[in-house]
Amino acid sequence: MPLLIRRCLAGLLLMGACLSVAFAHHGWRWTDDGQFELTAKVEKASLGNPHGVLTMDADGSKWLVEVGQPWRNAQAGLSDSMMAKGATLTIVGKRSADDKEQRMKAERIIIDGRKFDLYPERLPDGSR
Repeated sequence: MPLLIRRCLAGLLLMGACLSVAFAHHGWRWTDDGQFELTAKVEKASLGNPHGVLTMDADGSKWLVEVGQPWRNAQAGLSDSMMAKGATLTIVGKRSADDKEQRMKAERIIIDGRKFDLYPERLPDGSR
């Protein structure tokens, strides 16, 4: 097999591997099917594209929470300052299917009793 074809095949395989990792990270396949709720304080907020990540402290237990993209957070009525360090949030969503991993993806964020639906179509009582 000519060297050029082998290099092209190797490049395609590498690109496919990278895309599958990216889709696995940004989709919902890594999450459990059930609903999960977490109330905790924000320790660190990294908000931006492709989506925000909050580091949360739940009574000494650290959690990573994926929130929406900036446009989705804004559409739900959330501002970056509402998810700033020290804020207490209740997150409703899907936790990682890996029980050892303390990570979840937010579908709803509750602040002082007010609900902000990031993915209303995914919530049992949500709709748009």
